[in-house]
Amino acid sequence: MAEKIKLALAALLAAAGVAGFYWLADSPMVLRVVSVLLGLVAAAGVMYFTEPGRQFVVFAGEAREEARKVVWPTRKETMQATGVVIAFVIVMALFLWAVDSVLFWVVKTLMGRD
Repeated sequence: MAEKIKLALAALLAAAGVAGFYWLADSPMVLRVVSVLLGLVAAAGVMYFTEPGRQFVVFAGEAREEARKVVWPTRKETMQATGVVIAFVIVMALFLWAVDSVLFWVVKTLMGRD
């Protein structure tokens, strides 16, 4: 039950930050944006103390560790792969243009409009 109350409080804090944005319509934009940010930060702070919030923090940490294990291609590999993709697109475009032209000619001939 306490978890649900914390989640509801976090949602109310986020909603209060958004409501503050509209309530401060005559104020400078900086103040309005700060209102939203404070609401979201307060909501995140309350969320952290819930079980789903702690699970999210653990998940985010694991995702970050996995991202560090990724072996990124070198510039040369990236340029080569990009060149292959561009060449393939050009070849496919020419092939589809040729097929379309042949089919257009066949349909036009069959309809007697040649």
